[in-house]
Amino acid sequence: MTDAFIATLPKAELHVHLEGTLEPELLFALAARNDVPLPWSDVNQARAAYTFTGLEHFLPLLFRSASVLRTGQDFYDLAHAYLTRAAADGVRRAEMFLGVQTFLDAGVPIAYQLDNVLAAIADARADLGIDSALIVTSQRHRSQAAALEVLDLIQPWCERIIGIGLGAAERGNPPVKFADYFATARARGYRTTIHAGEDGPADYVREALDVCKPDRIDHGVAAIDDPALVARLRDEAIPLTVCPLSNVALRVVQSMAAHPLRIMSEAGLLVTVNSDDPPYFGGYVNDNYEAVRTHLGLDRATLADLARNSFRASFDDPAHVAAHLADIDGHAEMVKHASR
Repeated sequence: MTDAFIATLPKAELHVHLEGTLEPELLFALAARNDVPLPWSDVNQARAAYTFTGLEHFLPLLFRSASVLRTGQDFYDLAHAYLTRAAADGVRRAEMFLGVQTFLDAGVPIAYQLDNVLAAIADARADLGIDSALIVTSQRHRSQAAALEVLDLIQPWCERIIGIGLGAAERGNPPVKFADYFATARARGYRTTIHAGEDGPADYVREALDVCKPDRIDHGVAAIDDPALVARLRDEAIPLTVCPLSNVALRVVQSMAAHPLRIMSEAGLLVTVNSDDPPYFGGYVNDNYEAVRTHLGLDRATLADLARNSFRASFDDPAHVAAHLADIDGHAEMVKHASR
């Protein structure tokens, strides 16, 4: 059961892949809707397959599951389902990734993807009170030319997409491979973020900072192995969107008790807590907060600081960020008085 303080704590989620939020129940519903065969006979068998030896073991299963997303309605349903769950977890702001290349390969037009995710964002804001934004990601196992094509494809939606990212297989695909992609994205006015230091070494984090110049680093846990890099991340206040349950599920760390998040926080890094691909890794954002509270011994003040970091690291308007920070202060004060 999630601690009541966590359940009601205002927070932002900055590292969640929409295609990775596909719950098995919706997976099977969409497979039936679109007549897409699946390798599992039922929901329970699918869940039983969610045990991984690493990132490269996980990605093929993710892409196989995502193959059920074929129509605009599918993308709307997926995004709205995630935002409904996030709102229930106290998420006030969600910045969601969508890896459009996976679906383009399957013949799904870019308009089906973007128009319907953006419609779900607008409806969730009106109906649920959750603010959210879209970050389009490219996949690093593909070429930089393919990533640049994505930037051209999404140009008609440029004012409605807040950022550009890079994910998928990290090892063997260093950040320098995508230097022009990030330079072009920045020139077109996008905020930028890059997966680095998850499956790859600390050097990939440094290279990302030097060459890609992102606003945020996604994961970044490998940085803890390099004291000079830790100092740089602290001094430059580079946000790190950490995903604790994901790191355990993909064997980035051996256990939650061994996760470096507490050390990173105590080193002064701007770390945030996120869910990554929640159905596959054992939980949504509150489950991640609960895991670090339980296994790393984080107190309420530290949990509140992590929530503050999530808004400070967001690509939201500064006035909105200030309002959310005030809400966290009010929440902490309310809980303090209630516990007397």
